[in-house]
Amino acid sequence: MPRIRGASIEEHHEMVWADLAEAMRQLLLERDYESINMGHIAARAGLARNTLYNYARDKSALVLALTERAGRPMVDRVSAIAARTADPAVERMGGIIEAVLEAFRDQIMQLMFRPGSAQVVAGEPKGPDSPFHSLVVEVENVVRDGIARGEFRDVGDVQLVVELLSGAMRACAERISRDPAAFEATVRAAQEMVLVSLARRPAADGVHE
Repeated sequence: MPRIRGASIEEHHEMVWADLAEAMRQLLLERDYESINMGHIAARAGLARNTLYNYARDKSALVLALTERAGRPMVDRVSAIAARTADPAVERMGGIIEAVLEAFRDQIMQLMFRPGSAQVVAGEPKGPDSPFHSLVVEVENVVRDGIARGEFRDVGDVQLVVELLSGAMRACAERISRDPAAFEATVRAAQEMVLVSLARRPAADGVHE
């Protein structure tokens, strides 16, 4: 029987998942995504290849699981920011944008955008079954709160607007994955773009929409 690390089976599994994530990060510095196989990952993580298959049936499933796990702190951070209802919606939205883009500095999260890893996105559950669904809901709630407070204009279909903004955020995350040095400038540009799109617009008679 393999030696169990940690105080419990659950702790052992968490430690293995952490090793797998770090193994993938190291391999991505050395190889292109397509050339990495399960044998490479197992060897770098210090696992037998057969043991690795207990965690994922193939590379696509493994990357999907790693991406979901890497995204959990981001979801928690966004939820905490959204819950600060005493703060202006504008401030919370700016913080959420920074939190999301910060998460995509991680090479594991960037796997969503790598050439040859489209199956990672394709395999991601949609709607309420998505591990990132709660993040979308939190953003929608902040937008609705901003509208109710008069900080944001009435955008009509909040869900559609957030989907459109998500597309812009994806473009920003992809830019960060290509050019890590552009992180701060990209965050500022994303915040400006999103907040301008939500801002109330002055009418010709001086009354805001």
